[in-house]
Amino acid sequence: MEYTYITPLQGSLIVTDDFHSRDSLLRNKDLYKFIWVREGSIDIEIDHMGIHLEKDQVIPLSNLHHITFTGIEGKYVAILFNSNFYCIFKSDNEVSCNGFLFTGYSDPLRMQLSISQSETLGRIITDIDREYLENDSLKEEMLRLHLKRFIIICTRIARDKFSIEPGNESTFYLFRQFLTLVDRYYKEKKKVKEYAGILNRSPKTLTNLFALNNLPSPLHFIHERILAEAKRMLLYSNKNAKEISDILGFDDMASFSRFFKRTSGLSITEFRNENPQS
Repeated sequence: MEYTYITPLQGSLIVTDDFHSRDSLLRNKDLYKFIWVREGSIDIEIDHMGIHLEKDQVIPLSNLHHITFTGIEGKYVAILFNSNFYCIFKSDNEVSCNGFLFTGYSDPLRMQLSISQSETLGRIITDIDREYLENDSLKEEMLRLHLKRFIIICTRIARDKFSIEPGNESTFYLFRQFLTLVDRYYKEKKKVKEYAGILNRSPKTLTNLFALNNLPSPLHFIHERILAEAKRMLLYSNKNAKEISDILGFDDMASFSRFFKRTSGLSITEFRNENPQS
């Protein structure tokens, strides 16, 4: 099963259960993705990190992630779209997923669906399938509406996973703002106080707010984003460690080496030896 819709402005929405065999889609660096296991299990690698997904687990992936399917023991559906079809940044007031579902971290958010949540997303998939059969001027907007519904439901599920209360909008908004800023400035800003200043908060206030909501510390998110990009470049680019150190904004190669060893547990050489370059 595969449905593809291309708009006149090269917007793309694709729903498929054959993503694993479509090299052109796997290598497309413009697509945001949802992968939902409907039956059994699947195994994938995200930036060379193995992930096992069971029935009714969903992961959102950004256009930065490198994906390889390593085992399929069931059925899944993948929803793929690009920014020309639906821009999560311009439409953040509609779906509130910017900096939350689709980030550059190598360990993507995994969501376990309840029975009712699975039924809700299933109905949306059915609506998308039916809409693909239509052939009128309303088709594009209806497909966009169904995608928006899917994103909103996943955002709600993710909020529950992070234990962010539905009524605590200010905390949720601040958390997303912080992650969005880290995604944008991680090469330049590596201290909590730099992000706290942009958010008009003190570093202590920001750290305490994360702790009160059982979230990892702000510094953890900063380090994880830098590490994810460092690993990505070590694996998928021809740049040497010194060049990567400069791109990521470290003062010198020694600082980058210490950071990588401290945060990953491996030296740069050990990491490359354990993960042959893709």
